[in-house]
Amino acid sequence: MTMPSKETLDRLRALVGPSGWTSDADDLAPHLTEWRGRYQGQTPLLLRPGSVGEIASIVSVCAETHTAIVPQGGNTGLVGGQIPFDGEVLISLERLRTVRNIDSENATMTIEAGCPLATAQEAAAARDMLLATSLASEGTATIGGIVSTNAGGTNVLRYGMTRDQVLGLEVVLPSGEIWNGLSGLRKDNTGYDLKQLFIGAEGTLGIVTAATFKLFPRPAHTSTMLCALPTVDAAIGLLHIAQARSGGQVSTFEFFARIGLEFVTAHVSDARDPFAKPHHWYVLIEIDGNDAGALSRDAESLLSLANERGLVDDAMIAQSQTQAQSFWMLRERLSEVQKAEGGSIKHDVSVPISAIPAFLKEATTAAEAACPGIRPVPFGHLGDGNIHFNLTQPKDANKAAYLARWEELSRIVHDIVAKHGGSISAEHGLGVMKRDEIKRYKSDVELQMMKGIKLALDPLGIMNPGKVI
Repeated sequence: MTMPSKETLDRLRALVGPSGWTSDADDLAPHLTEWRGRYQGQTPLLLRPGSVGEIASIVSVCAETHTAIVPQGGNTGLVGGQIPFDGEVLISLERLRTVRNIDSENATMTIEAGCPLATAQEAAAARDMLLATSLASEGTATIGGIVSTNAGGTNVLRYGMTRDQVLGLEVVLPSGEIWNGLSGLRKDNTGYDLKQLFIGAEGTLGIVTAATFKLFPRPAHTSTMLCALPTVDAAIGLLHIAQARSGGQVSTFEFFARIGLEFVTAHVSDARDPFAKPHHWYVLIEIDGNDAGALSRDAESLLSLANERGLVDDAMIAQSQTQAQSFWMLRERLSEVQKAEGGSIKHDVSVPISAIPAFLKEATTAAEAACPGIRPVPFGHLGDGNIHFNLTQPKDANKAAYLARWEELSRIVHDIVAKHGGSISAEHGLGVMKRDEIKRYKSDVELQMMKGIKLALDPLGIMNPGKVI
């Protein structure tokens, strides 16, 4: 690859017209860093193509001239996969925002890559259908980025990851060719399932320009519960009861520790601890259904049984949407409030649900031994084994000095994850943050298979170079 020449940049500008590009430093700035502020990029040119045809033309010129490309969606990624580090041309998908089609009878919708998730959700809801992917960043996260990172979120327990919900894709390949794989079929055994190569590939194999998602019946009612528990083992017992008593209708099962609740109530003015006394752990549960009476009885029944078995110290069932939102605030504001407590070393990991208690105990003990005074803040999607095991600096520590220990402390956590048969990236991807670290945990066979796929689809290496592999 080479740095793009003036001639190449002029050709790219001409393809999108005066309104489809910028080199202005102020315009570029928000595209060159991510919200944690850990990564800072550089690019000579940001392109904002307005059609799939324009993207194909751009990629064709880049292939011809060996010019590297970084595709970018809503820039909500957390591992640096969307940042151009070495002067690559940046391609924003923000102008491809159309919901192309909703097929209510087939229960599918086709959405362009730049469409924000919340906009797509609203379009599905207008047809009384549910687009099941749900993220804290859904107002800014876009469909292309969600597909390219195989995003998770709070509904994975019931509906699965993004790759479980995507039926078809449209992709601009590194050659500039357009692959139209926008199938709405649920059964198609005619060879390799090509769409799965691009889901979770973080833009290293092609640029996702549209996706066809499954839709689901929109639940008429939701019961939201906040439970206080003595142990993580109790939370796992509660999960099994909730699944059994609801007939598998649990859509959300989130957990967080006491320290997380304290951080939120300290730094969010309208957040309150809803319980009369402190507890070690908290679980937020949502169960969906169409019969409000049956849903209420199921919620009361599962909490009663959990109480009988000593799994729950206290619990509340939201009596209004406002109260449900106040419960959710305690979980959703956890990520942002950690900034107010100083440096935070993040870990997006997963282990088998049965291994969660042992992992949390071992990882907490090891982190505290390595850094006395460190404040572990575990939270996340207990129902699918995804833990955000964040480590907040000791209260009297120097932030810069603490964050300089990121790799050291992460290695401790990741080794314990691997010991329990887990993954060092549950839903955020590899990007650049974990690109090299993954070599410690994947076999040579796996890594060679990944490299072989990259070489086959992107032999010039122009597509988001330096990420994932």
